[in-house]
Amino acid sequence: MSLKILFAHSRYQQRGGEDQVVDAEVDMLSRRGHDVRLYEQHNDSIGDMSRARLATQTIWSRDSAKKFEQIAQTFRPDLVHVHNTFPLISPSIYWKATSMGTPVVQTLHNFRLLCPQAMLLRADKVCEKCVNHIPWQAVRYRCYRDSAAQTAVLSTMLTVHRMLGTYRSRIAAYIALTEFSRQKFVEGGLPAERIHIKPNFVDIDYQSDGARANGLFVGRLYPEKGLQQLADAAVSVPGANIDIIGTGPLENMLSKHGCFSVHGWKTPSEVHAAMRRASYLLVPSIWYETFGLIVIEAFANGLPVIASRIGALQELVTDGVTGLLFDPGSAPDLREKIAWAKSHPDELLEMGKRARREYESKYTSDSNYQTLLEIYHSVMTPDP
Repeated sequence: MSLKILFAHSRYQQRGGEDQVVDAEVDMLSRRGHDVRLYEQHNDSIGDMSRARLATQTIWSRDSAKKFEQIAQTFRPDLVHVHNTFPLISPSIYWKATSMGTPVVQTLHNFRLLCPQAMLLRADKVCEKCVNHIPWQAVRYRCYRDSAAQTAVLSTMLTVHRMLGTYRSRIAAYIALTEFSRQKFVEGGLPAERIHIKPNFVDIDYQSDGARANGLFVGRLYPEKGLQQLADAAVSVPGANIDIIGTGPLENMLSKHGCFSVHGWKTPSEVHAAMRRASYLLVPSIWYETFGLIVIEAFANGLPVIASRIGALQELVTDGVTGLLFDPGSAPDLREKIAWAKSHPDELLEMGKRARREYESKYTSDSNYQTLLEIYHSVMTPDP
């Protein structure tokens, strides 16, 4: 049965994994005959707003609710699939959708509903002080962009909508990307029976490009990605060579070390080509990654992954099978894994083959589509 699905997403100023997932899901559903529309805002427009107006929009946007209503009245969707409401769409969309009798599905890409900063991270360490508590501690520690005022806006948004019951009564189903994430949201007070697990996916045809060499890191060059720990580890491995693809404030720090070659931003096709030349991908994150789309891209390209034993990463990477796991934040442990990888190229090739098989069995659009459709049908009321 063909469905009419209205997606809602506030795009980020710097395109990231969430934006990529939204586009991929819209394309996947459209190619299979569903009528999909996208209601979106773009966070680039934040710069034109006063702080007071932005704060109001974040907590409850009347403008967004009105725009959504106009689209929904014309389109008449069977359901609404929300990805990101922060800051311009706001939780007002949940109330407007349910007032029109349309069920809402929400994908939990990050920990924003539990933590104003969205990463459960403070001072480069995991922090769960606000999980299932009024998030005043976040204001105290200026967790969002080191600003008490901006953090207060987010804390107010969460508190107001927890008190209103928005997250419990206005969302018919949640999508968590891993079991780890699901459990965190259950701890945070979301109804367990409404949280489904559906991983992200990619569609990548793979043919080996032959010889492989060097390590590879792909992502934002920010502290939460564990790049300082990576630098501390790699500089002491003789002959280590690691290509870095990405931009961010730690670019200069990485460029100072001879073991790194920093290439800046690259297109997806260029990233995949680099994956097919590399021996292993490094994902040394120190925060609870809710998924790690880059891991699945690596698997699809026959590339094993060396990752932190933390959050979703320890679910995605099977130690010694599709890659290696190390203690999060531990430069000595990461150094051992990089040194092992450098001296065991044949074993890495076998891990890469198993990684590709793992991708084919779990992370293609075909398997993902069936799971998503089951979730959609679970929230729809059958016609009388």
